[in-house]
Amino acid sequence: MMLPVPAAGVVFILAWIYPSYALYFHIGETEKKCFIEEIPDETMVIGKYRTQLWDKQTNSFLPSTPGLGMHVEIKDPDTKIILSRQYGSDGRFTFTSHTPGEHQICLHSNSTKMALFAGGKLRVHLDIQVGEHTNNYPEIAAKDKLTELQLRVRQLLDQVEQIQKEQNYQRYREERFRMTSESTNQRVLWWSIAQTLILIVTGIWQMKHLKSFFEAKKLV
Repeated sequence: MMLPVPAAGVVFILAWIYPSYALYFHIGETEKKCFIEEIPDETMVIGKYRTQLWDKQTNSFLPSTPGLGMHVEIKDPDTKIILSRQYGSDGRFTFTSHTPGEHQICLHSNSTKMALFAGGKLRVHLDIQVGEHTNNYPEIAAKDKLTELQLRVRQLLDQVEQIQKEQNYQRYREERFRMTSESTNQRVLWWSIAQTLILIVTGIWQMKHLKSFFEAKKLV
């Protein structure tokens, strides 16, 4: 489920299974909306969107004019841009992940057509498909001349392949979490040792200081 974060406009999508999903959201003239999708490596993602512009006369959203476009930018977990392109009011973008982890998908309206907003807002309908859901099986069946049984077997093989990718990604996350935990535990251990040494040194210094004080006062 997608939950917007107002400060950054970022949405975290934390799903273990990667179905296709659709949603819509509103953006202002200069607003940028981003989503974070956890994707295994070598996984295809297809996004489709269409925009509607608020009409004050009808008090409803109407299809946007052709002059209004959307800019799509996608970054991999290393913040490397793998897609940055300007599209029209309706568009379709595709990319394949090469690094497992959180991919950031950002959309914002083009800055050269802001007069079309007239102070209104834009509704964006977004449909994202991940993994085997990106395959057009009727088209594959027609192209390869597959029977219904063969097509079903093809679908099952694609699903098994996607499950294997997801399992590999979960093992990758578990390994990173284990490394982070071990690093944190090691730092805590060294910090505890440092605190103990500081206390010992402080205690020795205080004992020597008190001894010197008593000797100076001739109390001992």
